[in-house]
Amino acid sequence: MSAGGTVRIAAVEAGGTKMIAALCDADGTPLEQARIATRDPQATLAEVRDFLEAAQGRHGAAQASGVASFGPLTLDPGAADFAHLRRTPKAGWSGTDLRAMLPANLRAAPFAIDTDVNAAALAEQRHGAGRGLASVAYVTVGTGIGVGLVLDGRPVHGLLHPEAGHLWPRRAADDPFPGACPFHGDCVEGLASGPAIEARWGAALDALPPDHRAFDLQADYLGQLAAQVILLAAPERMVFGGGVMAQQALFPRLRARTRHWLGGYIDSPMLSHDAHGRDRLDDFIVPPALGAASGLRGAFELGRDALRANAAG
Repeated sequence: MSAGGTVRIAAVEAGGTKMIAALCDADGTPLEQARIATRDPQATLAEVRDFLEAAQGRHGAAQASGVASFGPLTLDPGAADFAHLRRTPKAGWSGTDLRAMLPANLRAAPFAIDTDVNAAALAEQRHGAGRGLASVAYVTVGTGIGVGLVLDGRPVHGLLHPEAGHLWPRRAADDPFPGACPFHGDCVEGLASGPAIEARWGAALDALPPDHRAFDLQADYLGQLAAQVILLAAPERMVFGGGVMAQQALFPRLRARTRHWLGGYIDSPMLSHDAHGRDRLDDFIVPPALGAASGLRGAFELGRDALRANAAG
């Protein structure tokens, strides 16, 4: 325990462009946090480790830690490469042991890791846009496209973890762009991620006018992804976050294309219009209630769950 028996939990959101590291109190409030640019693994993880070491010195030692990371990841605690990145599009990071970013005292303490999108889905299900619901999908659209799933209150794991950003959509007839994914070319991530938008149009979405063809094309590909997730996992709410989704003009178009691709097949009140003609999809496909804090809050939730599980024996 920290001085006075207070609980401290270290949380890290490890992203492809930045890492957010924090030392949190028992309620998840960061006592201190730092934003660290994601560079090569050795330099980046060392900076995270140095921050957490120094923060513990100022606020008291943490008893557990949670990491929410880009993937793919090995999530089986019994595997020899537990907490390692697998083959990832992030150049130079495949095989990296993410647990190495923790100070020595935390490498010996309760620890949990999950994908950044699973962690964000967990945070939104417990405290945000999915509060009160048992099942939530979180889609992040930024440097990559990831889908996190919480079903019956638990993040989905199995063979690995959901990688729905690498599903293949139907290509628009007027879209000659070959795709930017180094593994699949024209999967959803290859066609609709932030780097794909810039490679296709020569500019980020926020630099293009709202009537630009990019918005309709983006909404169509993401609408296909949303429809496929609904058909496969039947979540009670879908949360779309990430830098690209900061363009609020995307949401009405995304909802419309989701309805188009569902083709009237899913007969659920959640996807219909109410008695006043209001489209309930407005409440089904939503931005994150926790904003940009979803990933870090999810990392904290993972760490707190690990601490509770350890205390329960």
